[in-house]
Amino acid sequence: MQLHYQAGTPEAVDNPTTHLTFSYATQVVILGEDGRMERVIAAHDVGRAINPKACAGQIEGGVHMGLGYALSEDFTSTNGKPDSLLLRDLGILKAKDTPPVDVILIEVPDEVGGYGAKGAGEIGLVPTAGAVAGALHAYDGIRRFSLPMQNSPAAAPSVPKSRRKAAVPA
Repeated sequence: MQLHYQAGTPEAVDNPTTHLTFSYATQVVILGEDGRMERVIAAHDVGRAINPKACAGQIEGGVHMGLGYALSEDFTSTNGKPDSLLLRDLGILKAKDTPPVDVILIEVPDEVGGYGAKGAGEIGLVPTAGAVAGALHAYDGIRRFSLPMQNSPAAAPSVPKSRRKAAVPA
């Protein structure tokens, strides 16, 4: 039997809860016949979704960040100095290049945290790179082990012009 002590009580001081909750998430990236992203499905355990629209929006934002991290974002430097300070050279994924994201909110309320809610912030981008790598492997059989995966058809729209010569054309 697991005991949870009410914050501020003497029992909680002697037996503190150091970590309130954790979540699970999974994502699937669907590519078209040309290898470009068509859709992302993101299923996330959010505990109790107190504001479902805001929660889904948070996960969509996390997926967007994760796609940029996986495919095109890179902050290169030489001898500790940035190679470019131009925003356009960072490879940040544009909103127009983000595929539709289908969010599935899984509600398994947390018994310790406030109102049964769990965090839905950073977890939105955690499984994204793996989902992209899995989709690309299914598409072309190539295992990719480093980020960004800019030499892939899915990355083509977001790779900055300054780095395009290294990317494989789609």
